[in-house]
Amino acid sequence: MDAVTRLRVPETAAGERLDRFLADVAEIGSRAAAERLLRDGRVLVDGAVRPKSMKLAGGEELEFDPPAAPASDLVAEEMDLVVPFEDEHLLVVDKPAGLVVHPAPGHARGTLVHGLLAYAVEGGDEPERPGIVHRLDRDTSGLMVVARSPEAHRRLQQLVQRRALRREYLALVAGRPRSRRGTIDAPIGRDRNDPMRHSLDTDTPRDAVTHFAVEELFARHALLRVTLETGRTHQIRVHLAAVDLPVAGDPLYGRAGDLGLERQFLHAARLAFPHPMTGEPVEVASALPPDLEEALATLRA
Repeated sequence: MDAVTRLRVPETAAGERLDRFLADVAEIGSRAAAERLLRDGRVLVDGAVRPKSMKLAGGEELEFDPPAAPASDLVAEEMDLVVPFEDEHLLVVDKPAGLVVHPAPGHARGTLVHGLLAYAVEGGDEPERPGIVHRLDRDTSGLMVVARSPEAHRRLQQLVQRRALRREYLALVAGRPRSRRGTIDAPIGRDRNDPMRHSLDTDTPRDAVTHFAVEELFARHALLRVTLETGRTHQIRVHLAAVDLPVAGDPLYGRAGDLGLERQFLHAARLAFPHPMTGEPVEVASALPPDLEEALATLRA
């Protein structure tokens, strides 16, 4: 191995899996990068290749090639983005509805990532998603935190894994909850019968936990404040639909056009987390955009 990095496993890591330990090493930076190094046999433990599931005892000497920085052909695009918090390590952006977060089939240009390149976002091992730690659906508006360095990205990922990144949403649902507060703890994954949907009826279940509290009740609707413990695709929309509280205006899991809405009434209204570099508390709030305020005003009238 060329340009080998060597380190000794601390005693405090005893009992930890090799792949999970490597994912937290600064020179590697992510679970995906650690998986690739292990798969390619580019990690030695006391001079030998070991399986990724090996349990460390503490004191082992590791040798590995630091992964190369991923290449990207992304080109910055000028966008009028709202950035309510920014420092040298990260930023919080208030994403408008209708904007796809990162390039994907059918969305090679004009994504949030293209607009964020002007802010020198960086980090992660996916070249099409620099700095991205979590994401929002195209037609969900609101707050996202984005890294501006590989180290900030790695530490933000750790906050997500420790569930220390608090994400609060406002969701207007059709129906009235049976209680003022509730928790939906149900694994979700890609639907068995419809590849465009995610659901509880899946062959690939992943743990998912959603909490909600009633903010305001109406005759046939309720405004909920929703918090996430996990961040699965379409999680809030799937979970609320599963308990007969579909998000108003949701064309996939609810009732399209409800209250004249042209998209789901779902807004990431608050982010709170300890700063990954300083530990200082960061809290950012976002007001409802005009289309969602208009739907609420219709109900209140």
